[in-house]
Amino acid sequence: MMIRDAEGRDIAGITAIYNDAVERTTAIWNDAKVDIANRTNWLAERRHAGYPVLVAVDDAGEVLGYASFGDWRAFDGYRHTVEHSVYVRNDQRGAGIGAALMQVLIDRARQAGKHVMVAGIEAGNTGSIRLHKKLGFQQVGLLKQVGTKFGNWLDLTLLQLLLDDRATPDLTKAAP
Repeated sequence: MMIRDAEGRDIAGITAIYNDAVERTTAIWNDAKVDIANRTNWLAERRHAGYPVLVAVDDAGEVLGYASFGDWRAFDGYRHTVEHSVYVRNDQRGAGIGAALMQVLIDRARQAGKHVMVAGIEAGNTGSIRLHKKLGFQQVGLLKQVGTKFGNWLDLTLLQLLLDDRATPDLTKAAP
C-alpha cells in the first residue's frame, strides 16, 4: 500500500467509497449519492483551498481509502483548527489503512501550522472512535440527536487532537 496525494485518476475510487458510505453506513450523514463530477469539483476545491486529499492505493493503483481535512468553521478565529474525514473501502476496513492515512494527514496538518484537528464521529461508530483515541485524540463532547439517517436519530461524538503545544497562535501560519 502507498499513500499519496489524490489525482484525477483516483476520482472513481473516491466516489465509490463515498457512495458506499452514504448507502450503507452512518459515517456520512447524507442521503444522496454523488457522481464523478461532484467529487472532481470537491477535489479541485480542496486543492484550491490548500488542503490535502490523500489516497491509499494498492500496487495496481486501486483506491483503498482516502482522507482530507478542511476548515472547522468559516470564521477567521477558527483558522488554526481543521476537521478531517477518513474513509476506507468496505472490504479493506480493519487492515490499518485508516490509521496510516490519519498519520500522514496529521503530519500534513502540523506542517500547515494547524493547532487542532477535530473529528465528528457518529457515536455508534466505536471502531472509528477507538482508532482516533489510539492516535491521541481525546473525546471532548457528545451532541445528542443532532442528525438522522436510516430513520434514526444520530448522536455525534466530538474528539480533538492538539497538534502542537503553542501557547499563542502563530499569525504567520494563518492560511491553509
